Amino acid sequence: MNDRTELFTIGQLARRTGLPVRTIRFWSDIDVIPPTGRSAGGYRLYDTGAVARLDLVRTLRELGLDLETVQRILSRQSTLADVARAHADALDTEIRTLQLRRAVLRSVARRNSTTEEMRVMNKLARLSAEERQRMIDDFVERTFAGIDPYEPGARIAEAMRQMPAKLPDDPSPEQVDAWLALAELVSDPDFGQRVRQMAAAGAQSAGRAGPPPYDPQVVLAQAGAAVADGIAPDSAEGRAILDRIVDPEMPADERARLADQVETFTDPRVERYWQLLGVLNDRPPFPPQAPTFEWFLAALRA
Repeated sequence: MNDRTELFTIGQLARRTGLPVRTIRFWSDIDVIPPTGRSAGGYRLYDTGAVARLDLVRTLRELGLDLETVQRILSRQSTLADVARAHADALDTEIRTLQLRRAVLRSVARRNSTTEEMRVMNKLARLSAEERQRMIDDFVERTFAGIDPYEPGARIAEAMRQMPAKLPDDPSPEQVDAWLALAELVSDPDFGQRVRQMAAAGAQSAGRAGPPPYDPQVVLAQAGAAVADGIAPDSAEGRAILDRIVDPEMPADERARLADQVETFTDPRVERYWQLLGVLNDRPPFPPQAPTFEWFLAALRA
């Protein structure tokens, strides 16, 4: 008898394939591996095609496909390529979920978070891209409601919407932390009010004529060096540095007004917002500038 006509019992199939007898019997019972015929004694018999079919079923099951999907493939209701593509997409989603969970756990371990903090972190990290963008959009819409979008000061609104399309497939703990910190920041009403104040003030100052009383680049160079060197803004050395930033003859009342203006546009939380967006969008970090302008502000008021 050649291979084409040779028939096997379930026990013989089990020995040839290495599958348990009960597994083959179960698959046969639900017609995944139907018998070719029966022996005189009523035992189910299978041809060599059943051996190949068993190998395929085992492979598909090891890839995680359910038996209903396996049956559709075997009956040609679905092509193997289509099912493989769909299953690969599902695995991508599952891998991404596991990677997010791993990143959250690493963040929890590093931050020594409480159980409640871990719950919130996991919930926020697993938001979809659309849900994350909606959270940012809601913040921007609340903050800039009623402000003309074409006003110069309102341009900050569009920049503040720049969320990445999705968290990276394998986010670093720093990116998970950045998203959590950003979500906390935009839920703070005081932060929203502060950003709105900046936008409104920017719109007003844009219509004023005349050159600005100081050059921001000079502030960053001079006051930045003072911060790095630990020079107090109310010291004699600090006064000398300030004189290189603004006109030494500027009257006290003008300095006070300038200090108020600088204070309006100086807030470490707003700078933090841009830094967090940079982490999420994989942009290179930038050195913080708020401490430099806070020094300048203090020197004006000294």
